[in-house]
Amino acid sequence: MPAGGPARDSHELDESFAAFVRDHGERHLRMAVLLTGDWHAAEDLVQASLIKLYRVWPRVDPATGDPDAYLRRIVVNTQRSWWRARWRRETPMADPPDTAAHDADADASALAAVIRQALRELPRRQRTVLVLRYFEDLPEAEVAALLGCSPGTVKTHAHRGLRALRARLGDEKGDCHERHGTRSGQPAGIADGRVR
Repeated sequence: MPAGGPARDSHELDESFAAFVRDHGERHLRMAVLLTGDWHAAEDLVQASLIKLYRVWPRVDPATGDPDAYLRRIVVNTQRSWWRARWRRETPMADPPDTAAHDADADASALAAVIRQALRELPRRQRTVLVLRYFEDLPEAEVAALLGCSPGTVKTHAHRGLRALRARLGDEKGDCHERHGTRSGQPAGIADGRVR
């Protein structure tokens, strides 16, 4: 409990936590999907992170603090510890999406699947930096603080990650820009939030 702050009852705490999850849960789930590369692992990651946040919620004051940034840190740290524990176990992949349908939703889904696959193939630190910089739109200094490294390291990981994404996406990059009108310097789908 914050020193000198008014005590909050458990019903009020539960209501404020539920409201926070309703308002911010989907965004953190999308970030977790990009970090893990797998929808089910992302759901588990967000659930575990929300449990950790709930345990300290009485000490978090949403009015004066930033529970969103605190949850983001919990998600990144939990994913990091899970990654270390699992090391590099193989993960089964579903069949690539059928690209025969050419409607806008099918194109967006196919693009998202291609980008998620390309992100999944990146080293963990590069993937984490790209997700935090371009999907979460965090400044380099905040990403560095989250990951416990220097801003120069963040820049290096972002540069190498973008270069690797461009190499992996190859010709698809040009197709993506034509279909979705993205700028040439940013990864299609990540910066504009279409990857879900």
